[in-house]
Amino acid sequence: MTTRKILNRHHAGATKRLSLVLPAIGMAAVAAAAWSAAAAAPAPSSAVSSVHTVAIVHTAQTTSSSTTKLKTAKIGNVTVLTTAKGFTLYSFAPDTKTTSKCNGSCAQIWPPVKGPASASGVKGKFATIKRADGSVQATYNGHPLYTYTGDTAPKQTHGNGLNLNGGVWHEVTTSGTAKKGGGSSGGGGSGY
Repeated sequence: MTTRKILNRHHAGATKRLSLVLPAIGMAAVAAAAWSAAAAAPAPSSAVSSVHTVAIVHTAQTTSSSTTKLKTAKIGNVTVLTTAKGFTLYSFAPDTKTTSKCNGSCAQIWPPVKGPASASGVKGKFATIKRADGSVQATYNGHPLYTYTGDTAPKQTHGNGLNLNGGVWHEVTTSGTAKKGGGSSGGGGSGY
């Protein structure tokens, strides 16, 4: 928390303390307004002037890092992208680099990964797209990222190769190609 004091000479009266909680942008405007008001006030009527203290309390905005932290895990003989908790990330074959085709009930089964995202030591390119509902989704090498509600523990890949919601789902590997096979309903993971 940052406290700034602005001293103003005012006509007779007791010292006042005013505390305001303001966003960072409004702080300068309030300080300027307080300074202008003090300058416009009449001169003190006595030889001794009182000093008014205006304390502006600034609470740092709580926009903590909004980047979704991802990591990698070795599953079988492939290194895949995962959430910070180790849940496998997936891509959806019908998606494009700029559009997710998984919305509504599909997104309840395959929750989109909130963007932006990053993963330490991963050489691919992370970016974002805007979804139909206005939210921001993370992408990796041009593929929107999702988790799968059918994976109930880290390092599971129950969604890999599934043909659901109008297309095939692939686990996202750090090499950019999907692992073949794997899903409980078959489907070929032929890569991107």
